[in-house]
Amino acid sequence: MPINHGRPTSKTNVVTSAPREDRELAVYDLLDKLNVEYEQIDHLPANTMEACLGVEKNLGVSICKNLFLTNRQQTDFYLLLTPGDKVFKTKFLSKELGIARLSFANATQMMQYLNVVPGAVTVFGLMNDKEQKVQLVIDEDVLTDEYLGAHPCVYTACTKIKTKDLLEKIIPAMKHEAKIIHLETD
Repeated sequence: MPINHGRPTSKTNVVTSAPREDRELAVYDLLDKLNVEYEQIDHLPANTMEACLGVEKNLGVSICKNLFLTNRQQTDFYLLLTPGDKVFKTKFLSKELGIARLSFANATQMMQYLNVVPGAVTVFGLMNDKEQKVQLVIDEDVLTDEYLGAHPCVYTACTKIKTKDLLEKIIPAMKHEAKIIHLETD
């Protein structure tokens, strides 16, 4: 899997031969506009954390787990970034956010708010949340590494960005704020 330093030059994914989707290209446009340095790699579909292990090794970065959640009434939405290898239990996040009950949002809601399909949930999806309906929540353990990996709104590619750039450039440009939490595991 060749690594691109910045925007990929091929109009198709070099591994799957599928044309690049507009949502993927929009991520590269955003990063380029913000002068964010990044690396990019194409890969076979990786829509689970287990499938991302090979990508992590090739790109030399940990890919964080991105979970799209909602309250019981499905009126409030949350995007959680947590380390890929960290066990997640909704009760601990519910307690941290002061919400009685959280569950996973459905595919329709993912498309509506983030313009992504299941398996491609990513912090970059917030660029599509123009009305700021989604609260970004970041587990502080994600912030300990200098770099992090994230899908560019598709699960057949991955980007490597500086954590500092995510916090200081990308999130503000998407007009969101991050709530940093300490997420317990047991």
